[in-house]
Amino acid sequence: MMRKLLAEALGTAFLLIGVVGSGIMAETLSPENTGVALLANAIATGAILYVIITIFGPVSGAHFNPAVTFGFRLRGEIGTRDALAYVAVQIAAGILGVWIAHAMFDLTILQTSTKLRTGPANWFAEIVATFGLVLTIFGGIRYRPEAVPALVGLYITGAYWFTASTSFANPAVTIARGLSDTFAGIYPGHVAPYIAMQLIGAALAVFVARAVFARD
Repeated sequence: MMRKLLAEALGTAFLLIGVVGSGIMAETLSPENTGVALLANAIATGAILYVIITIFGPVSGAHFNPAVTFGFRLRGEIGTRDALAYVAVQIAAGILGVWIAHAMFDLTILQTSTKLRTGPANWFAEIVATFGLVLTIFGGIRYRPEAVPALVGLYITGAYWFTASTSFANPAVTIARGLSDTFAGIYPGHVAPYIAMQLIGAALAVFVARAVFARD
């Protein structure tokens, strides 16, 4: 179990380093072009997801996301105690990853975001984004397990662009990004509704996956 938790910690930390670090770099290099900055942020996030899922998947299952862990718990594939340990490590490691990104770019380590991300459209987008992510994972595991790293990386890269919220789709990521007043940030007061919608999306994906990907 310690190996699994270490893998979850390393993977989630590097995910946030990728998300926040690439956001800082993108905004620095393209301060007047949000579209280019978002493209760079999306590509970097998809790329780091491919890497961390590939190398840590065989160890911990490469959740890096409480919504994914929640989905596996609903499917009975992880126990409650282990799921809670995964979630605790994911949240802590995500915050550490944000602080590491700040340190690399010589920013104040401890921050809170002022970027407003709220409203019914964004909340609904988080349901869609998380539903699609979890469904992608379960479908990949069912039919092409070796392709899951690429599937997840590509899905999130695309979802940055086709969802109004830019696809957080991850409670640990959402909490951590609340502690970064940079391109990837989210005002901490807007975090809770995002997380609630993400869990709804994950639960819906479990239900749909059970029907669509049922074994013959």
